[in-house]
Amino acid sequence: MLRFMPVGDSMTIGSAGEHTWRYRLWQHLCATYGGPFTLVGPRETLYDKSADAPASLAYADPDFPRAHLAGWGEGWGHMVPLIGDAVRECRADVLLVSLGLIDLGFYTNAEQTVVNVEPFVTRARAANARVRAVLLPVIPNIRAEADPPFAAQVDRFNELLAKAVADLDEPRSPLLLAPQPPTYDIHTDTYDGTHPNESGEHKIAEAFAGALHRGWGWGGEYGDG
Repeated sequence: MLRFMPVGDSMTIGSAGEHTWRYRLWQHLCATYGGPFTLVGPRETLYDKSADAPASLAYADPDFPRAHLAGWGEGWGHMVPLIGDAVRECRADVLLVSLGLIDLGFYTNAEQTVVNVEPFVTRARAANARVRAVLLPVIPNIRAEADPPFAAQVDRFNELLAKAVADLDEPRSPLLLAPQPPTYDIHTDTYDGTHPNESGEHKIAEAFAGALHRGWGWGGEYGDG
C-alpha cells in the first residue's frame, strides 16, 4: 500500500467546516490510482477556530483517512524536528509538502526559510531511504498582494525552493516541484485571502495530482475518472 503524508500549515490542516485539499486529492486518487493507498501522519484533527485550539472533530466523510502532519501556524522550522519520527512511525512513502507562508510571514526571510529544506529532506530520508516528496511553492495570498516587499520574498523563496528541489533530487529518493495551482485567484479561491475555499481546495489538489501523474505516472490528470 502506498502511504502519502500531507505536511503543511493551516491551508493543509484545515478547520471545522472545511473539506481540505487533502480530501479533494484523496477523492481524485480513489478514482484514478490503480493500487491501494492511504493518507498517513501522526495527527488527525481539523482546527477548531472557535476554541482557538486544535480539536477532534468528526469529518463529513467517515471513510476519509484524515491523518496528516500539519498544524495551524506551523512552518518549515516546526516540521524539521518532527519529520523523521513521523516518516518512521507512519511508514510514509510519499510526502506532500505545502510550507513556507508561515515562515516568511512571521519567522524567517526567503534565504533563512529555504535553509530548512535540506535538513527536512535529510531527516525524512534517514527514516526511509526511498521516501519521495512533492513540494508546493508558496501560493498566492492576500499579504503578497498588499505588501510588495513580502511578495518579493515569496517570489525569492519559490526560486530558491525550485533550486533546492533540483539539488536534493536523487534517483533512489526523488523530489518533485509541484506547479503553482492553475488559475488560483485569492478573490475567488479563498475565504479570507489566504485559506482555500472549495474551489481553492480543488486547485491545490490539482497541483499535487498533476505532479504525481506527470512525474511518476500515478493517478490521472485532475478531473479524470
